[in-house]
Amino acid sequence: MTSRLVDQLGAQSVAGATAAALAGRIRALILDGRLTVGERLPSERALAVELRRSRSTTTRVYDLLEGDGYVSRRQGGGTRVALPREYVSPREHEDDSAIDLSIASMDSTPGLYDATVRSLPRLAALRGTSGYSLRGMPELRDAVAQRFTERGVPTTAEEIIITSGALNALNLVLATIGRRGERAVVEQPTFPHALEAIRRYGYRLLPTPVDVDGWDTAHLSDLLLQSRPHVAYLIPDFHNPTGATLPDADRPLIAAMARNTGTQLIVDETTVELDIDRGWRPLPLAAFGPHVITVGSMSKIAWGGMRIGWIRAERSVISRLLAVRPSFELGTALLEQCIAIELLTEMPALTAHVRSRLAAGRAAVAEGLERIDGVRMPQTDGGLSAWVDLGAPVSTMLSLAAREHGLILPPGPRFTTGGVLERRLRIPITLPPARTDEAMERLRLAWTDVREGEVSQLDALPRAAVI
Repeated sequence: MTSRLVDQLGAQSVAGATAAALAGRIRALILDGRLTVGERLPSERALAVELRRSRSTTTRVYDLLEGDGYVSRRQGGGTRVALPREYVSPREHEDDSAIDLSIASMDSTPGLYDATVRSLPRLAALRGTSGYSLRGMPELRDAVAQRFTERGVPTTAEEIIITSGALNALNLVLATIGRRGERAVVEQPTFPHALEAIRRYGYRLLPTPVDVDGWDTAHLSDLLLQSRPHVAYLIPDFHNPTGATLPDADRPLIAAMARNTGTQLIVDETTVELDIDRGWRPLPLAAFGPHVITVGSMSKIAWGGMRIGWIRAERSVISRLLAVRPSFELGTALLEQCIAIELLTEMPALTAHVRSRLAAGRAAVAEGLERIDGVRMPQTDGGLSAWVDLGAPVSTMLSLAAREHGLILPPGPRFTTGGVLERRLRIPITLPPARTDEAMERLRLAWTDVREGEVSQLDALPRAAVI
């Protein structure tokens, strides 16, 4: 049985390669996120046997990688993937003419105004109450539960809490079940602020690779089995940022593995309704056991300015969440809840609008990228963005160059546990086509700067929010 490293390298494709070439191939796998930080690599002797090379060659390979900071070696601890430096990310831009591609979100649905007007009598009827809504309005919890039931997971209002957005929901879950010092499996890449939240609660992150063609389910299964992490945070539908969807066949297997290892699955469904032309609707992971906690949101299908999210979990977990919530929040705004009740009665119209807008945005991005040599846009069936392949590890340099052209563009490493995926770039498909066309022209100019070596120093690129 070959190691994961050799599987990724391809023994035949590196036959006869020099030590420097082998080191370069392994470095590329690390920067691409296909080998994860902290992952243990085969010993020099084992690698030599697998590749049918001399021990001196594999020793030289690891020496080169260690010298550049891409592996660490400890006596008795083996050789593990590492990174030479921390990543950096784009600064906030104050120029009103800038196009901000750090935000992958559409403007409000056309039905928002009418839904707001219709919600006012419902809000007025609540004036005689305290106005606090710790669990959420019964009508809204019923509507959210009904949506889960329609998707194949029988749910009642008692299994739902309404929150102020999905990130708020994630923080409430972590505040309730979190265990400082425990391990947490996270996808790589993934939503940056989820990574920050999980770190804040003291978890040690274990990344598992995801790409446009999906999950490395063997790696994820091995990680669960060997590390027995306390939690795993997954985005199985229109994954942010790759757009991938976890296949139906893999869902019960991953859920069963998590259950057997005592891992609490936290499933983020913020992007679940963003279908363009996937052609099938998978069963939610919540269908496969009570150890699955699901968070969701209205922000991507209605408007980011309406901070409505939810948590679906078994009743014992809901009770624990409600006990913790008052320590930092006394409920969700009633006006937004009243509007959400109205909007959820119009889901066919909402999803049709989303599909149309995303299809137009996707077409505009694809057309713009055709003007940029060497950049490849993958198939994107839905979701917020295209996870673009730049063909070379230049994502941070491209972000720097883009800044000079009034384009705010987070590099690939911003979506990782640290410093990898420099070949990748998230480009939102959520802007109106005309705005996207202008953004792609600015990206083309920045790409030219990178190709000609006209880029600022890396230390000029501080951190920024990514949505």
